Amino acid sequence: MKAFIIDRYGKKVSLRASEVPEPALGQNDVLVEIHAASINPLDSKIRDGEFKMILPYRLPLIMGNDLAGVVVKVGSRVQKFKPGDEVYARPDDDRIGAFAEFIAIKEDSVAIKPKTLTMEEAASIPLVGLTSWQALVEKGNLKKEQKVLIHAGSGGVGTFAIQLAKHLGASVATTTSTANIELVKSLGADIVIDYKKDDFEKTLRGYDVVLNSLGSDTLEKSLRVLKPGGRLISISGPPDLDYAKSAGLSGFLKLVMRLLSFGIRKKAKRQQASYSFLFMRASGEQLRNITALIDSGFIRPVIDKVFPFESTQEALAYVDAGRAKGKVVVKVK
Repeated sequence: MKAFIIDRYGKKVSLRASEVPEPALGQNDVLVEIHAASINPLDSKIRDGEFKMILPYRLPLIMGNDLAGVVVKVGSRVQKFKPGDEVYARPDDDRIGAFAEFIAIKEDSVAIKPKTLTMEEAASIPLVGLTSWQALVEKGNLKKEQKVLIHAGSGGVGTFAIQLAKHLGASVATTTSTANIELVKSLGADIVIDYKKDDFEKTLRGYDVVLNSLGSDTLEKSLRVLKPGGRLISISGPPDLDYAKSAGLSGFLKLVMRLLSFGIRKKAKRQQASYSFLFMRASGEQLRNITALIDSGFIRPVIDKVFPFESTQEALAYVDAGRAKGKVVVKVK
């Protein structure tokens, strides 16, 4: 089958089209013929080698972290799916490979795709949807009438998280550039901070949750908008000890994570707030909850551009440039 791979890590490494064997099917796996896959900043971070300490992939590596397609074969113990089912998924961390014609995925990581979405639209959802759900529902415990600040509102996670937060009944503030103000308002943002003109930490106060996807400077400033007991949740780091424990990392890496997050955790404590790092995990069950919200009209996908499969490297470069509104998708079939 055709796939896009990397042979080594590095910021200047390009994805390479290659013929690779069709993936082996385990007893608890479904084999999916991929119709569409989406690009995420996570793809660039994996390519750059940022996660090689905690995600020891074997090279060459098929890239890609979420997809939509059709089940063509199931393992002997699979009970929830059958050939012909239209599905979408974010594969487990150790089994990525959505930039390909086929992928084998654990049954528990897969869900029937939303009926109201095309394959391209469905492929844009899993990673950002699960990230938003795990940040706002699981870690943030966001409730009706609470206040949440979602950074980078026009990005992939931001466009989904704004809609989810509004569905949960929260008041939503977001940061974005001038060009994207109307987009984030259309998704439900109540307060929009143009980061090119205003400083969010001087404007916002008394927030229950902040979802950060930006750098360390923004991370520290975000503490200032939280009320006592507030939660700062970051998907861009630094990783913390709780993450290291949940990922089953070694004692040495647990120590490294503790040290990396020491500064921001200490500053959060001074503010009577908490800090946590989120590296989202695959979950078919949570995707089914997300499907219900989409098919009920509460959340819609936001897609900037669709590239043909042979232009997967160009699609990744487009996302790397940082101008995409919502998600960028690759049409595989």
